[in-house]
Amino acid sequence: MANQINNYQCPACTGPLHYVGSSDKLECDYCGSSYSIPEIEKLYAEQEAKAKEEYAAAQASGEGWSDSGTDSWGTDAQGMKVYSCPSCGAQLIADATTAASCCPYCGNNNVVPGQFEDGRKPDKIIPFKITKEQAIEGLKEHYKGKKLLPKSFASANSISEITGVYVPFWLFDGSASADVIFNAEKTRSERHGDDEIIFTEHFEVARSGKVDFEDVPVDAPSKMPSKHMDSIEPYDYSDLRPFSTAYLPGFLADKYDIEIETSAPRADVRFENTLLSDISQTVTGYSSVNIRQKNVRIRRGKVEYALFPVWMLSTKFNGETYTFAMNGQTGKMVGDLPIDRGRLVGLFFKWFIPVAVICGLFQMLL
Repeated sequence: MANQINNYQCPACTGPLHYVGSSDKLECDYCGSSYSIPEIEKLYAEQEAKAKEEYAAAQASGEGWSDSGTDSWGTDAQGMKVYSCPSCGAQLIADATTAASCCPYCGNNNVVPGQFEDGRKPDKIIPFKITKEQAIEGLKEHYKGKKLLPKSFASANSISEITGVYVPFWLFDGSASADVIFNAEKTRSERHGDDEIIFTEHFEVARSGKVDFEDVPVDAPSKMPSKHMDSIEPYDYSDLRPFSTAYLPGFLADKYDIEIETSAPRADVRFENTLLSDISQTVTGYSSVNIRQKNVRIRRGKVEYALFPVWMLSTKFNGETYTFAMNGQTGKMVGDLPIDRGRLVGLFFKWFIPVAVICGLFQMLL
């Protein structure tokens, strides 16, 4: 399907508008004007409706935006689309799941509402709060205190790419109930002369419980590493709002490509693990506790589609690319760092060898 590109332009000077989390408004880079989301939505409601009518008429006449197809790219074009920037005419390349983009040439912020018509429109969104500058500083802070990090890494590397992405999540409601039987032990020791006697008592402990869940997140883009998305949680749901395309300008937005049915088992696991953890915490006063038997029942409820903010940062070092993900609301960051093998070997000889020698001498004295 061909895609229409609409711009959120400043009503005062026609400059591009972008969402700023600190002010919770759309702001103009040129004249400094700012507008609330409801103001822009109301202002552009008629314009968007008119644009859709004109777009439909243009399509019917063979004009208007069109998908470039995959003819010129061959197999490399699979899953890719090309759009034209309405401001400078540049050709923007994005994968088929991209729902919003910023022109890298003129900086014009564009949204592609046609993408949402092909699938399910997001129900909710958490806007960005962390700025690009804060994300860069957060990466530098992430380096600090890493003893095995090469000394030249923080100074020699440069951020080659930083992108604000709204990542799609499924939010699952439901409940989990379980009947659990634990094997528990209590141990105590008594000393009789030179002998120490250890007594172990064995118990069977039964528990039952139920937990209701609301908005349990499971990330839905296949190209994003799930371990990164899980690690930068949690998000503060007090900022969860009804979806509006007005939050998208200035950021990329992925469209989900993992369906609810595929994501649901991950939600089930989170339901079960949380319930079993809560139940296990009620079994106290024992030396050890282990689950022997469990009967867990999951009831699935409502599912909503939400977009959560993530800063993706890439940096190069010694020819290798290192990627980091930052929660665009809280600033929590995760990512892999290089290891200075020379420093690792040095620490080994500094600490392990002396400890091994001391332990050996101690054994000889016994």
